[in-house]
Amino acid sequence: MAVSMHIGLDNSYNNLHPHARCQIDNTITGAFYNSESNISLYAGKEYSLDRFVNLEIGLTTGYSGGDIVPFMRYTDRGWFVSPAYEYEEDNIGVVIGYEFLFSSKE
Repeated sequence: MAVSMHIGLDNSYNNLHPHARCQIDNTITGAFYNSESNISLYAGKEYSLDRFVNLEIGLTTGYSGGDIVPFMRYTDRGWFVSPAYEYEEDNIGVVIGYEFLFSSKE
């Protein structure tokens, strides 16, 4: 589960994001309830910048900008920052949030 704030954007957005993720090595895939209140699927890579800090880059679905759009997310111990773009308004903003992390490791 993640909670988020949308800064510098004109529209109202969903701030609660249930999320399921599968990670094998640095390959990430998953599904989440996105800011536009749609189900999104994603796939990408996670790059470790140091012990806690990661950069996620990939492709996702479920947004008004197109069938498949790029995403990038900077994470640090549950906190995340991601660029955002409103296509119809041609407006750039940022999403800041916290993701409650639960993992299952064998």
